[in-house]
Amino acid sequence: DYGSFAKVIVEEGVKIVETAGRNPKKFIKFFKENGCYVIHKCVAIRHALTAQRLGADMISMDGFECGGHPGEEDIGNWILLAQAARKLKIPFVASGGCANGAQLAAALALGAEGMNMGTRFMATKEAPIRPEIKKALVEGDERATTLVMRSVGNTERVYKNSAAEKVREIEAENPGDFMAFRHLVRGENYRKSFQETGDTKSSVWSCGQSMALIDSVPSCKELIGTIVSDAETIIARRLQNMVVKSKL
Repeated sequence: DYGSFAKVIVEEGVKIVETAGRNPKKFIKFFKENGCYVIHKCVAIRHALTAQRLGADMISMDGFECGGHPGEEDIGNWILLAQAARKLKIPFVASGGCANGAQLAAALALGAEGMNMGTRFMATKEAPIRPEIKKALVEGDERATTLVMRSVGNTERVYKNSAAEKVREIEAENPGDFMAFRHLVRGENYRKSFQETGDTKSSVWSCGQSMALIDSVPSCKELIGTIVSDAETIIARRLQNMVVKSKL
């Protein structure tokens, strides 16, 4: 009941809201009428332009590298961000595959106002999930994810484990039949993994390719501080030194 969720958001005084998924017209209108700043997450430029036209304040450009649902466009951030800078009139942030200061510097260079991280924040001390899940993110690399639910048009990037591989097998045999694998992708399964057992293999759980860049479990303060410091160093030293003024 998204309408009820939206109502509670407003009643509780939340002023910045991210929307995603299908046409956001109804909710952008509702949130804007109630004084909220609306960020709409998109996986395609055409969707971002629609959200802009509907009144969104900012766009979160979500590249194919992301964990969770990357849509069906299969376009990475290297293209999406450059397109967004050319075509959007409202600000945007980079989402999907983001984890370190070099990427923040690159996102800013491509025209973004910053970057959005999901998987990277899972591997922090404050993240309310089992340490075994965090350990899996530290140990994983760029090949440690896979895509499921492609056959039903609801693609999800998840941790590559036996449960995810079973979903892929079932989809190959029964394309488009969600009920054939529904029992494997239930949210309750990975709630248990995240909150109770710490079992990384028995459920289908979302994470992005950014795990290739995760090698520690810092506090959120430490993580943000390192990212900002690294980005500043790259911008002030490496990039600045690459600009050579003509002596003519």
